[in-house]
Amino acid sequence: MRSKIIKDFHKLWRNEFLNDKVTFLGNKICKSPMDLWIYQEILYDIKPDVVIECGTYMGGTAYYIASLMDIMNKGEVITMDIKQRKHPKHDRISYFDCMSTDADLIYTLNNRVKNKDAVLVILDSDHRKKNVLRELNIYSKFVTKGSYIIVEDSDLNGHPTVYPQWRIGVQGPYEAAKEFLKSNKEFEIDKSREKFLIGVVKSGFLKRIR
Repeated sequence: MRSKIIKDFHKLWRNEFLNDKVTFLGNKICKSPMDLWIYQEILYDIKPDVVIECGTYMGGTAYYIASLMDIMNKGEVITMDIKQRKHPKHDRISYFDCMSTDADLIYTLNNRVKNKDAVLVILDSDHRKKNVLRELNIYSKFVTKGSYIIVEDSDLNGHPTVYPQWRIGVQGPYEAAKEFLKSNKEFEIDKSREKFLIGVVKSGFLKRIR
């Protein structure tokens, strides 16, 4: 019964409230508030020098993270997206208009994160399994021990979301993370980061343990 209630509420919330109805200081942020609170806890625990975000969208998440970094007086956000939009300005945010797997971008990131003590990565761009798995293989190398690579929207394809814009049977972030973990023992799923039960990151908080 408990499991069914959680799943049913998750589906209701996902279909009714997620897209364009969550804002941070007036900026649209396509994230679960429950997950955003976990982000805050992770940021405080890790105190990252750099957060890399694949998939800027409206820039709300980058602005949220940068604002928390202001409070901690540490860190910068590097975010990229293939679509050019008007994004909130912040001294701690660097925006790139390109694919997350662009070779020139990866070269730039290598230089930007080199010798950094703590690097956190968020994957929230093209959610198809092939792309997410490629991102995992590329960006996992930037993640420092004790930090995370967060696979957003890993609730899709019935985990537990049945989402009108995502046909059941189309593999996505969840399946990509599962395959990635089979051959990457440096990471493990941190289920403690799902303590609020309702969120779109399902088995997607991947912590680097070695």
